[in-house]
Amino acid sequence: MNKHSELYDIVIIGGGINGAGIAADAAGRGLKVALCDKGDLGGETSSASTKLIHGGLRYLETYEFRLVRKALKESELLLALAPHLIQPISINIPHTAYHRPWLLIRLGLFLYNHLARRPGYRNAKAVRFHQDSPLADEFSHGFNFWDGQVDDARLVILNAVQAARDSADILVRNECVGIKPADTFWEVTLEDRLHGEELTLKTRTIVNATGPWVSQLIEKTVNKKPRNEVRLVKGSHIIIPRIQPEDQAFLLQNEDGRIVFVIPYQQNYSLIGTTEEEFAGDPSSAEISIRETDYLIDVVNGYFHTPIKKEDVVYSYSGVRPLVGEEEQSATRASRDYRLEFENTPLPLLSIYGGKVTTYRILAEQAVDMLGKYIAGIEDSKTSRVRLPGGDIESREQQVEVLIGRHPWLEPGIIRRWVAAYGSLCSRVLQGSASVDDLGMDFGHGLFQREVDYLVESEWAITAEDILWRRTKLGLVFSESQKRVLDKYLGNP
Repeated sequence: MNKHSELYDIVIIGGGINGAGIAADAAGRGLKVALCDKGDLGGETSSASTKLIHGGLRYLETYEFRLVRKALKESELLLALAPHLIQPISINIPHTAYHRPWLLIRLGLFLYNHLARRPGYRNAKAVRFHQDSPLADEFSHGFNFWDGQVDDARLVILNAVQAARDSADILVRNECVGIKPADTFWEVTLEDRLHGEELTLKTRTIVNATGPWVSQLIEKTVNKKPRNEVRLVKGSHIIIPRIQPEDQAFLLQNEDGRIVFVIPYQQNYSLIGTTEEEFAGDPSSAEISIRETDYLIDVVNGYFHTPIKKEDVVYSYSGVRPLVGEEEQSATRASRDYRLEFENTPLPLLSIYGGKVTTYRILAEQAVDMLGKYIAGIEDSKTSRVRLPGGDIESREQQVEVLIGRHPWLEPGIIRRWVAAYGSLCSRVLQGSASVDDLGMDFGHGLFQREVDYLVESEWAITAEDILWRRTKLGLVFSESQKRVLDKYLGNP
């Protein structure tokens, strides 16, 4: 067994949004940090969201005013910290007489406008839908509000990049297979899933940020009963060719009380979701069921003028969320808030139960604050005033104009995709390039060798899937043969 000689302040197990956010916060305070994950960064639940940074309008129905206020404030802050990844999006709510009453929705939107100041987003209002609306003729009026649309996986990855800039060690494809106390520190044993080697890290504290595996990790590695039992709930989405205007999203109410979003996605598509089903089994194996697909299609067809069908689905994905709440509550009504709990262990081990993409930053700040009593000289958090890597731009539109002016030989569509993914880091990808030929091999659809090399060297990409689904969304358009060529270039069988 290979022993790592350094003593870490924090070893974080789980490279989703909470783990990466905690790594960025802790490393930014000058702590010695390691982040490990058995797979890729954001490879599970954190890349399977509805891609929204939002206050949680529907959480007002369950009186979670504190959570909504917290999320609204964070949505405004994140818009300033990551203007390349997050953009305001207009969301319409068609009104129906047989769902939530008009006055109830107006009250909810009034609270949404006033629970927290959000100058980066427009206020909610009542609206009328015109003849060019994709909605069926019976939906003539409703409401409009604004939230943020985000590339969830890239939000995870850029938090890890931020942590690495502050000297954190990022260990992907390293599974935690053992945790044991050794005098005044923990020994965390990792197994490299690519090479089969073992590595043992010494650390003062541990953060269990494994999402749906949070309870399982405690039971298996330290043989303790976890502080909280979580309920696993599967949410699934489908992607179809775009059925609405590019700048408009829709929130559709269903008779069972659930809601379904229809969101413009990657220029040419509509993202539809989510479902909510109790889940048992390995979260890594979660996939959409026929029943879920039918459910989403039926909800959309109840509102839109032109019906959709199963054959329209070009891609689907599912993620499993850990919810903390009463067993008798429906999954829809269970809280989306989080709990941070020290486990009953001889040394500090902090578990993250629940959480949302929107509140990851404040969760991370609170987690590191809690660990501060075990780590001498901890500094205050900086994440509320430090932009994420690539976020030092005025706006996407302004950055696109600058790059088109500097690189007129590069297709504008590629520049727009790069700006939305990398922001000011585009200069790293383009450094020294004077023509398309300088970008190297074209793997298809504007994915050049220069970008692939950057993702391998700077963002821990290993496989074609890492690149096509989490660091870009080009998996929607790549053929199987193109994927094989990319994997071969990356050295994968």
